[in-house]
Amino acid sequence: MKRIVLLFVLGLFISCNAQEKKKATQPATTNAMPKTENEWKARLTPEQYEVLREKGTERPFTGEYWKHFEKGMYVCAACGNPLFTSDAKFDSECGWPSFDQAIKGSVNYHNDSSFGMERIEVTCAKCGGHLGHVFDDGPVQTTGKRFCTNSVSIKFIPAKK
Repeated sequence: MKRIVLLFVLGLFISCNAQEKKKATQPATTNAMPKTENEWKARLTPEQYEVLREKGTERPFTGEYWKHFEKGMYVCAACGNPLFTSDAKFDSECGWPSFDQAIKGSVNYHNDSSFGMERIEVTCAKCGGHLGHVFDDGPVQTTGKRFCTNSVSIKFIPAKK
């Protein structure tokens, strides 16, 4: 229970400070999908744009996929790049979708020292969209990693039956 309350408070802190973070960081870009910010704004919902392009964070326990465990694939909501398989998904009880590994070559890693924390940011290798962060507190029986991912940054594609 303490972990849930702590994560909820952290999520509120991050949400409340999103404007400060927006000023300090530039939107992610790569050469793989060069688009103007106006093109991204036209393509994404306002919430997707805030997370994927301005490195925002959705509130914990509110996203569509944090308790979603169907078989299939999770792709980037901005460009459709395959990122995670459902076999890599686990319930970390952190309030965001969690995966123990990304599909090889699908993501890039960046040091992130915002908000006085040292973290590793995860972005889509194809479009540069901000997905979330990766931590070393995942399942020890697999990779030991926890890709803490914003639901709005991904879309689920169900497995064919």
